[in-house]
Amino acid sequence: MSRAARIERKTGETNILVSLDLDKQGLIDIHTGIGFFDHMLTLLAKHGRFGLMVKAQGDIDVDAHHTVEDVGLVLGEALDKALGQKKQIERFGHALVPMDESLTRVVIDLSGRPYLVFRGELMTPMLGNFETELTEDFFQAVAVTGRMNLHIENMYGRNTHHIIESMFKAFGRALRQAVTINKEIEGVNSTKGVI
Repeated sequence: MSRAARIERKTGETNILVSLDLDKQGLIDIHTGIGFFDHMLTLLAKHGRFGLMVKAQGDIDVDAHHTVEDVGLVLGEALDKALGQKKQIERFGHALVPMDESLTRVVIDLSGRPYLVFRGELMTPMLGNFETELTEDFFQAVAVTGRMNLHIENMYGRNTHHIIESMFKAFGRALRQAVTINKEIEGVNSTKGVI
């Protein structure tokens, strides 16, 4: 059974297409018009071992906000669709990832209940044409449509690029763990019977 999804979202501000394959790593093709964001999404897919294609056109002449947030919304929706009924998935995932002087912890529960806790001080406001405050907005969007409980905590770090990079890598690794099929799990990994 394929755990893949293709989702498109068109608004007056953005046109987003995301194709996600949870079980077929290799193809990573990211084009958002925001160089640093493309780099982060590529890292997420590589370290999560996902196939990921993102094509985004947005009003980046205004700023990157609509594009980044909408990519997060569509990526979360694709994840939720690809997981289907979530039978036999581990459900929980965690990762502790360094990037030079920075260290970030990410913990995920694919619980069906969206919630984000984000802790990180991003001192540099811009990296290329990416407003660094959009990092939290991206993860908020993914958490909502991906219906996950997501905790991201940068424990320490100095360089804003390194801090955000450690967040995306840790998110990818934690997500890989959470979506992994475990044949020892009967049905859905919840006493409720659904997640």
